[in-house]
Amino acid sequence: MDISLKRLFPRIAPRLRPVLVFALCLLLVSCTNNPYRPSEAGRNIYYDTFTSEPKHLDPARSYAGDEYEILHQIYEPLVQYHFLKRPYELTPLTATAVPEAQLYDKDGNLLAADAPAEAVARAVYEITLRADVRYQEHPAFARTADGQYRWHLPAGASFPRLDHPDELPEKGSRELRAEDYAYQIKRLAHPLLDCPIFPILINYIAGFAELRKALEMDLARIRAERRQAAGVFYNQEADEQTNPIYLDLRQYELPGVQVVDSHTVRITLTRKYPQFVYWLAMPFFTPIPWEVDRFYTQAAAREQNMTLDRFPVGTGPFTLAVNQPNYRMVLRRNPNFHEEFYPNEGAGEDEQLGLLADRGKRLPFLEEAVFVLEKESVSQWNKFLQGYYDNSGIGSDVFDQAIQVSQAGGTELTPDMREKALRLLTAINPSTYYYAFNMLDDVVGGYDEKKRKLRQAISIAFNVEEYIQIFANGRGIAAQGPIPPDIFGYQDGRTGINPIVYEWDERLNAPRRKSLDVAKQLLAEAGYPGGRDASGKPLVLFFDTGASGAGAKSEFDWLRKQFAALDIQLQVRSTDSNRFQEKALKGDFQILRWGWNADYPDPENFLFLLYGANGKVKAQGENAANYDNPRFNVLFQQVENMTNSPEREALIHEMLILAREDAPWIWGLHPVAYGLNHEWFLNTKPMSFGTNTLKYKRVDPQLREARQLAWNTPVTTPLWVALAIFVVSAIPATIALYRRERGITPAVPHGETLR
Repeated sequence: MDISLKRLFPRIAPRLRPVLVFALCLLLVSCTNNPYRPSEAGRNIYYDTFTSEPKHLDPARSYAGDEYEILHQIYEPLVQYHFLKRPYELTPLTATAVPEAQLYDKDGNLLAADAPAEAVARAVYEITLRADVRYQEHPAFARTADGQYRWHLPAGASFPRLDHPDELPEKGSRELRAEDYAYQIKRLAHPLLDCPIFPILINYIAGFAELRKALEMDLARIRAERRQAAGVFYNQEADEQTNPIYLDLRQYELPGVQVVDSHTVRITLTRKYPQFVYWLAMPFFTPIPWEVDRFYTQAAAREQNMTLDRFPVGTGPFTLAVNQPNYRMVLRRNPNFHEEFYPNEGAGEDEQLGLLADRGKRLPFLEEAVFVLEKESVSQWNKFLQGYYDNSGIGSDVFDQAIQVSQAGGTELTPDMREKALRLLTAINPSTYYYAFNMLDDVVGGYDEKKRKLRQAISIAFNVEEYIQIFANGRGIAAQGPIPPDIFGYQDGRTGINPIVYEWDERLNAPRRKSLDVAKQLLAEAGYPGGRDASGKPLVLFFDTGASGAGAKSEFDWLRKQFAALDIQLQVRSTDSNRFQEKALKGDFQILRWGWNADYPDPENFLFLLYGANGKVKAQGENAANYDNPRFNVLFQQVENMTNSPEREALIHEMLILAREDAPWIWGLHPVAYGLNHEWFLNTKPMSFGTNTLKYKRVDPQLREARQLAWNTPVTTPLWVALAIFVVSAIPATIALYRRERGITPAVPHGETLR
């Protein structure tokens, strides 16, 4: 800084330069913390945040909500959920219609849609694609004059130095074809991709297990050949990092997925499974062209860390223009996006809420969506209040600043939030958080009456309502069973309570947890009066967890208090996440905390958490409690293959009775999500299924800019004070400089020597 000051102000005395430096620093401090780039000001851009780097952006590998926030804007499955209608309803996306299964028996005879599952040998979905869908521009599609793929390079060739594949000079596109969906479904069986839903699909898609075995055999053969050629010092991991193995999936047969023609794909299941159509709305079932897979699975791409996990290629409304996960990620409108229009109809109060003001308009509305890394929640919250982010969640640390209890007993925005014209959105998530007993354990497991009463006693004493108030700011409702609200089979009111844990309060017209006396009586009947066994030994139970830290400690203390109310000693065994997962898989625990977020709006997606064949120990499934009630299993097999009907609802009710009596879970809570939107952020509606909603969103950049200016007037007082100090300090030096230049000698007092 001093060098530049000398250049700009060569006659400033050295002792004055620090003063000017200080003044300039204050000028910088007085500026706002606006995260926008100058070129973005006033544009139709959406601003949001993320807190950690997405691990996978390959749709065969991704299975996390934060990853879906990006993926679902780029890739398009065959169907999607209607943006406004509730209950949730599937609509076509790249398919011309929502697929319906044709059911056949073992002799090939066509069956009725309501045929019993045991009569069905095949369920066939024949799906026709739209003819106007094209991929984004990408170098994987670029061709030379003789038709060769420009960037499918020969061995030993390299790309120029790149930060993004779009920097390659030649790019291309092509039409979406049925083969692209077939190729992606084959990728779900690829042994190198570790698709998280492979264990599920192997039970349904015809030939899926055989495809996996064929791929594993070829992979093993190629590795053996490379090892033999390289000799004893061969390093498989290092070799495949720089020279990845490419298996051209077009060369492999999958009977359950057939390309009928360029715009028709046929998917065959080996059994009746009505919920499969919901899977077709997930990123797992989005198209991947073979050209893109080949482009990324070559040494030239891996040399520069270019993979499908980092740079997706799709047909959706946006492309990933910037991927800097340690700073920002930018989605940009896809110029090749096909025609799609905002819905013409909605549900409930959508018209009054302004959610149909854009009916019939072409999508998307946004130019870009910018996601900024914000690791600190305080920083994110303050910038949101300044108007620099368009929406925000409400963390526990700022909940009281944003939300207050209304006179009616509900929640509402605080006056400060209302003054900023913020909008509060709430929705019960289709999720269930619970505490699982290990049904294989000698103490808390088992199905005899005493073991059942032990679990029931603990379930009553465990005050979920108190937990919600203390640790979730009241954002949750106590679970009465595995199925959350708004999912078929959930019952509200008196008929929906868990009678083992609750009784109906006529005065409050609401469920009331049974008294601690009831829990103590059940504990005594279980053989532990006063929390001691027949020999007088205290009952000690173990809670395993992968959580740690100061926040976890307060929760552990609370947990111990719940068990102590029954004179049961709870010991918390905290370990690292990997060890915790291992203990769950091996059944080396008594009690642990677990949870499930629905993949699709069907009760089967929650009831399967208690299906015996899905046991964590038995099958590495999602049944964390290892619950295995034969009658429940039989009912589940019936329910999972039925469409919604009174008959299905009656069977679900019987299943809930069994599960409540057996009490394999401490029935926890269904979380309630809270979010805030600024007034300029439009077309926002809570949506629990399908996250491809960015195309519907719209901002009013002029209103946003006006609010930002009003809320962020630069604080210039320190600057003016600093400048005044600078001017006053500069006066003596200026006078001295003036006199010296004109040869004026200052008067010297008598007896002093001028130095």
